[in-house]
Amino acid sequence: MFEFRSIAVAAAAAFLLGLAPTARAADYPTRTVKIIAPFGAGGPADIYTRVIARELENALHEPFVVENRPGAGTTIGTEVAARATPDGYTLLVVSGTQTVNDTLYTKKSYHLMHDLVAISPIVDSDLVLVVNPKVPANNLKELLALAKAKPGVLNFGSSGPGSNYHMAAELLKNLTGINIVHVPYRGSGGMRTDILSGQIQMLFDSVPTMAPWIKAGKVRAIGTSGLKRSPILPDVPTIAEAGVPGFQATLWVGLMAPKGTPQPILAKLNSEITKILARPDIKASWEKQGAMPFAMSQPEFETFLQAQVDKWAKVIKENHIALIH
Repeated sequence: MFEFRSIAVAAAAAFLLGLAPTARAADYPTRTVKIIAPFGAGGPADIYTRVIARELENALHEPFVVENRPGAGTTIGTEVAARATPDGYTLLVVSGTQTVNDTLYTKKSYHLMHDLVAISPIVDSDLVLVVNPKVPANNLKELLALAKAKPGVLNFGSSGPGSNYHMAAELLKNLTGINIVHVPYRGSGGMRTDILSGQIQMLFDSVPTMAPWIKAGKVRAIGTSGLKRSPILPDVPTIAEAGVPGFQATLWVGLMAPKGTPQPILAKLNSEITKILARPDIKASWEKQGAMPFAMSQPEFETFLQAQVDKWAKVIKENHIALIH
């Protein structure tokens, strides 16, 4: 009889344990949810994440608080999230930079796709390749011809190794065989000052940031980085359209959670974010800024993230980009 009761108790406990994630998901959230943004405040990733945080708070009736934890190319904040309790109350902002850093930073204590799980993408925004007006190239064909005629002479700025702006130029090098020199800055402010003054010849930057300078004639637009022309710069061809098939390097942002976060919670967050992104007011507001709501199912986003890790690992290897220890 004692043995039977023990088995019954164990079975009941196992049953309740199995129900626990579902119960937590039904009630979730019951307290503040922290979203770690491993970037400085005020950038595109931070801005769009805060919009989603506010809308999730409205939908789920608990605070969603963005906490900026910048440093070491996003690895500091990402590590904090990877080591957090997997209960749905710590989330991570993820972007292309982290998929690059999974290869670029060799001695970090986490692996993006092993220690974190996908929730949902949020937003996708094109970059634009611009040159200082003194560069004698009016289009991509002329710029590539100039770079091939003068290998190692033209340089490009970025906001730092592994950044979206850096890797977009490395992808261009990889697909065209040109030899241009990387000039990394500590953040994007310095590179923008120097492209305007002519200290550097070219760079990739976000479309909304560069559009006013393009329209004022301070820089010359060569091509955008998405698969379709930007609604903000409709007269500027995509780089793929202008002669480099397969080129795509956009600035996208999404959310992940520590591995082990209950699946029902991940599914609930994905569902709520997808509803937010489908709203006409969100779409209209973001399109005016040159950005598009970016929605996927959770498994689709997981596949997308792994494809991004693989894509940039190939570029890093083939371009012999120095790995960071």
